[in-house]
Amino acid sequence: MKGVLTPVLRGLYRVKVHGRGNVPDRGPVILAANHRSFLDSLFMPLVIGRRVTFVAKAEYFDSKKTAWFFRGVGQIPIRREGGSASEGALTAATDVLEAGDVFAIYPEGTRTRDGYTHRGHTGVARLALRTGAPIIPVGLVGTDECQPIDRKLPRLFRRVDVRFGAPIAPQRYVDDPEGLALRQLTDEVMFEIVQLCGSYEYRDTYATKRAEDLPTEPARVAALTPAA
Repeated sequence: MKGVLTPVLRGLYRVKVHGRGNVPDRGPVILAANHRSFLDSLFMPLVIGRRVTFVAKAEYFDSKKTAWFFRGVGQIPIRREGGSASEGALTAATDVLEAGDVFAIYPEGTRTRDGYTHRGHTGVARLALRTGAPIIPVGLVGTDECQPIDRKLPRLFRRVDVRFGAPIAPQRYVDDPEGLALRQLTDEVMFEIVQLCGSYEYRDTYATKRAEDLPTEPARVAALTPAA
């Protein structure tokens, strides 16, 4: 599927990549990105040579019309019905990383509805601390111009920037006597994402009350200074 989509998307959009060398050629890694468009899950895997796995709503796999596509782009079906679904997502992500592969996650939990970048849910930190995998912050710029959230069909020939930041190692958060590691690591990841995006304003509120992909554990919330 990637071999088919790559030349098509590169022909229809002007895709610029920054910091691709920050993504290792092998070994487990978590890609943590802002989320502005359905197309984010296509453009991010497009620009690196490794297979990227996401979790997605199981409803996408219920129809034969869409199931082939989501399986082809490396998505894992998860039914989002309470805590068992959250643990299932975490288990699936852990399996991907323990196999030495790439797992991608949107810490905001859902696509932004108001154009701002929002506070991250702590599932990304929980996953990194469980597996020891480094987190690569990713700034996606312009994907919402290609397909705004209220538009069914994409706009063509727009520019998209995919910006990979330096790896964040979770190991320094392991010895945390105050139990704030999940929140602190998540805030560091979101700070780096905001810096990579540049022009998108940050709001220290959740885009959704509940993370859609990985479970969120209770933690104190630290304020994050918006990028200039």
